[in-house]
Amino acid sequence: MNCSPDKPVKIVITSSPAYLPVVRGAVEKMCQLLGFDDEGAGGVVLSVDEALTNIIKHAYNGADDKPIDIDLAPLTESPAGGIRICLRDYGPSVDPEKIRSRDLDDIRPGGLGVHIMCECMDKLEYRRAEGGGTVLTMTKKAPERKGNVTR
Repeated sequence: MNCSPDKPVKIVITSSPAYLPVVRGAVEKMCQLLGFDDEGAGGVVLSVDEALTNIIKHAYNGADDKPIDIDLAPLTESPAGGIRICLRDYGPSVDPEKIRSRDLDDIRPGGLGVHIMCECMDKLEYRRAEGGGTVLTMTKKAPERKGNVTR
C-alpha cells in the first residue's frame, strides 16, 4: 500500500502565532509521508516557521487576524520526490528583489530567517501575488533512497 500523498494539502490560517504549532505539525507529517528523515523534515519545518513568522511580522505588522494560505504538495519533478510549499499573504506587495537576509557579520538577534530558509531548502522563490500580497514558494527534494538505506 502506498501511503505517500499525491495531492496537495491546503491549509488556511489567520496570522496568529497560536496557529504556528498546528502548521509545524502538518508540515512535519507531510515530510514524513514523503520520505524525509528527521533532519530533513526538521529543516523544512524550521523554514516554514521562519517564513510564517516573517509574514506575521512584516506583511501584517503583527496583526493576528489576517489570512495566510498554505499549500503543501508532493514534488513530482524529482525522481526521489520531495515537497513544494507555497505561502501566500495578502499584505502589501513586496519587491522580491528586496527580500534578503541581513549580513551574517552583523551579530545581533533576529533577521536571519531568510538565511535559514536558504540553507534548509533547495529553492526559494518570491513573487507578487495577483491582487496584492506575496507568494513564497519553497522546494526541498527528498533524500534519494535505495531500499531502506538513504544515500
